[in-house]
Formats: sequence, structure tokens, C-alpha cells
Amino acid sequence: MERVSTVAISGVEEQLMVVLGQMKASKVLVPVLDISMAICLIMSVMLFVERVYMAVVISIVKISGRKPDTRYKWEPFPEDLEQGNLAYPMVLVQIPMFNEREVYQLSIGAACCLSWPSDRLIVQVLDDSTDPAIKTMVQTECQRWASKGVNIKYEIRDNRNGYKAGALKEGLKRSYVKECDHVAIFDADFQPEPDFLHRTIPFLVHNPQIGLVQARWKFVNANECLMTRIQEMSLNYHFTVEQEVGSSTYAFFGFNGTAGVWRMAAIEEAGGWKDRTTVEDMDLAIRASLKGWKFVYVGTLQVKNELPSTFKAYRYQQHRWSCGPANLFRKMLLEVMRNERVTLWTKVHVIYSFFLVRKIIAHIVTFVFYCVVLPAAVLVPDYHIPKWGAVYIPTVITVLNAISTPRSIHLVVFWIVFENVMALHRTKGTFIGLLEIGRVNEWIVTEKLGDALKIKSVDGAGKVKPAATNQQRRFKFIDRLNLLELGFGCYLLFCGCYDLIYGKYHFFIYLLLQAIAFFVMGFGYVGTFVPSSSN
Repeated sequence: MERVSTVAISGVEEQLMVVLGQMKASKVLVPVLDISMAICLIMSVMLFVERVYMAVVISIVKISGRKPDTRYKWEPFPEDLEQGNLAYPMVLVQIPMFNEREVYQLSIGAACCLSWPSDRLIVQVLDDSTDPAIKTMVQTECQRWASKGVNIKYEIRDNRNGYKAGALKEGLKRSYVKECDHVAIFDADFQPEPDFLHRTIPFLVHNPQIGLVQARWKFVNANECLMTRIQEMSLNYHFTVEQEVGSSTYAFFGFNGTAGVWRMAAIEEAGGWKDRTTVEDMDLAIRASLKGWKFVYVGTLQVKNELPSTFKAYRYQQHRWSCGPANLFRKMLLEVMRNERVTLWTKVHVIYSFFLVRKIIAHIVTFVFYCVVLPAAVLVPDYHIPKWGAVYIPTVITVLNAISTPRSIHLVVFWIVFENVMALHRTKGTFIGLLEIGRVNEWIVTEKLGDALKIKSVDGAGKVKPAATNQQRRFKFIDRLNLLELGFGCYLLFCGCYDLIYGKYHFFIYLLLQAIAFFVMGFGYVGTFVPSSSN
């Protein structure tokens, strides 16, 4: 029996070598691999240059102390006995929400506690909820704050046209909004500190060219699981480097859709909110910048919010964040090129750096090169894989990203393999946006858990739960399966095993780790698992 098994294994090995030999001799596969490798290396160099450039700029900014209040005039509002509260501009606070059962009280409460004269502040809750019970709870919460003297408005629509952009646009049509000079926007899970307006509005009051003041996000659940820690690493780079560089050099960066204050005049001149893509915030920011408005990023001002902690919610979010920018790039490329109000340097920054490199190439090269082309290359005997492109460049990029979150540097290997898996969905979303097909305008609100998980764990303490049936277990397991990830996991596992046996570059170390990451996420064992109430 043992001899038969040995012969069978030997036969499979011989067949495999024959197939791989044919692959090498193929007049189609190798040239395709050569072209793909060349394109990926070019994109890697473009991304590398962009990251090094931003590292240099941010270093100069930090060393020179170029803070927002040194580049623009900023003064606190003085006590004016004659004018009283009239010295303060009228501010509207918009809170768009959709079935936000777990977090609506946090955002409404934080907005109502902003330290601003009550007669100069309007809190507008834009509730698109479809669950009648949630709508009642949100309305009751608004009434509770209104009874305390807060000028809060509860607004609903009879449809969800335009999703968030439609809600914000509809909210600005209300008659009482006409007296407002500025509008602050907070998503349903954002909790600004009481002094938020005192630290942002002065930029707008004293600098008429500024149209937007953006604050940084602070993640309240970053320590919830490994997935949230990894998200924190990626987003910290965005806020500490990309946003700072854009604000310091070009006075342009993409609005994050929340935790920012707009000048009403800037929104109006830019054409208002549009729902043509799923990144209405970025759309408005680019149109406003093309009208000559400047943006300011205040990195020291942080607003608490929640990271998606379930894998399903994170996948939906990343699809929207990758598909939307690519689709917007398709729609606005010619508009940016033809604009005559901004400098050529700003156009190059927006088209090349902001869109092409960061929103398109960064996603595509991460997945195509490291999860498709590189694994395929190890299957072709004696194929030359440049170490500078496969090892040195990604190492530098990884280090530049990791230093933005010093406390998580020890998790950098997990960050690499996790981001490569997510690059699969980002690449798919990018092509959907560029080609404007399929789920291009799909909008699924990112699920927020708030304190729901803590409450469930407390309520379930000491209680014996009925055992789940075999059918329930089977459905749960099927729901957690992600076939796309499992498919690529099998592909990488095969390539890794082949490189381990026959390869000479030792890429199997990376390939096997990456395969494990695909399998872990393919089987749904990542992020927070929220048990259903029926269990």
C-alpha cells in the first residue's frame, strides 16, 4: 500500500512538472506575465515615490511647526457686552442617520452639548430610518433635548433618494437654515467635544477664503479586536500624513463626510450636495476647491467615533470607499483639467496624487501584484522576480505606514496580510467605479454596534441559553463563508507549496502567510462576532 501511494505521489509530481514546463515554454503565458510584472512594477514605483514624497513633506511640516493657527488667522471669540451672542455666527449642526438604534443617543447628546450660545445654534437630525420603532425613539430623544431648551429639529423624508447626500441637501432647504452661516456635519456615531465649534469656527470667521475645516477621527473601539487595530493603522496614516500634507501644501484634501464644518457660501457656490456617486463628501470638496475655496485640517482636534468591527460591515464600507472615488474620477477628470481658477500644480495634485495614485493604483497594485502576479511568477521555473520591487519597495511603504501608529508596530505582519485581502474588494470596487457597472451606486449604511455587544454580554451572564439546532448552526456557518477569499486562499496555498518545494527565492514564507489570511477571512473568523438574540 505504501509503495502504491509513493508511486501515485511521484506520478502527480511528474505531471505537475510537465505542466509547469509547458507553462514556461508557452508563447502566451510568459509574455503576459512579463507585461503584467512590468505594469505592476511601474505602479509600485509610482506609489513608492508618492509615499516617500509625503514622508518628506510631513517631516518638514512637523520640524517647521506649520500648524493651522500659524498659517491662518485664528482668534477666540471675545466677550462683546454690546453685541452679546450676536458676535457669534449662526451655526447649523446636521446629523444624518438611518436605523441607528445603537448610537443615535450618543451623537444627538454630543451635538446638543456643544458649548455655543443656544440662540445661535440649530441641531438638525435628518432621520431616514425605515424602522418605525427606531424613528419613534429618535424623535423622542429630540423632544427630550428640546424640553431642555436646545433648538433641535427632527426632519424626515418620505423617501431615501440620494441617500446621505439627499438627506443633507433636503435639510438645507428648510427656511430656518437660511439664517445660518456655517454647517457642521456629524455621522450618527460621532461624538464631538463641547469645544468643537470654538476651535473650528474662528478659522472660517477670520479667513474668508476658507470653505472647510476638517477635524481628525478618534476611534473609541480601536482595541475591540485585531481587525479594528489594523483599521486604526491604515486610517491613522490617512489622517496624520495624507490630510496634513494636503492641508499644508495645497490647501486641498478630501472631505471625510463628517467631523467637519462648512461655510454655507462654499457649499452653495460649489453647487450643493450631489448624489451621482457614493462619495458625495469628496465630490463636494473637489467642486468647492475648483471654485477657489481653501480647506484647513486641524489634526489636534479629535472627534470620537466607531470603527466597523464586523467583517461584513467593513467589506461594505470598503466597497463604497473604493468604488465611489474611482467613479468620481471618471466623472470629474475633464472638469478638473478644464478648470481655469486653480493652478496647474493643484490640478496635477488632484488628478495624479489624490485620485490616480491613492484611490486607484494603490488598490490595484496591492492586490494584482502581491496576490496574483507574484504568486503566478513562482510557478514558472527560473522566472526572474526583481527583489527591489517584490521586497524593498513594499518594505519601505509598510514602514512609512506603520510609524503613524507606533503602538501597533508589532502587528505590522497582520496589517500586511489583512490589507492584501481587503485589496481584493477594493480592486473590485475600483473597477466597478471606473467602468460604472454593477454595484456602482450601492449604498449600505455601515453597521454600528455602540454598546450593544457589551449589553448583550451582560444580559446573558448567568443565563443558560438553549442549544442551537443543527440547521441553525449550518446556516450560521454558511453565512460566514466568503467564497472569493477561499478561492484565492487555495490559489496562494498551491503557489506557496510549490515555491517551498521547487522555488529558490523563499517567497513561500509570504505566500503561505497570505494564504492563511485569506482562509481566516474566508471562513469569517475575523472581527467581532455578534450573537443573535435568538441564541
